Amino acid sequence: MIQDDRIQGDIIRNEELPIGFTMELAMHSDVLNRFASLSKERQDAIVEGARQVKSREEMRSYVESIKG
Repeated sequence: MIQDDRIQGDIIRNEELPIGFTMELAMHSDVLNRFASLSKERQDAIVEGARQVKSREEMRSYVESIKG
């Protein structure tokens, strides 16, 4: 995992995010914007789910599923 800044509205929080999750978010700006607009509780649940992902392909599918 890497340490990264997570943006929620105008608040930047310092939190550990799985590197694969961070990389996939960086490649999907629409998903990143959606993720940033979610409540802290929902973001935390998504990050916890990302910690359970075991492969790059699974992470890509997981991140794309955030689109809603």
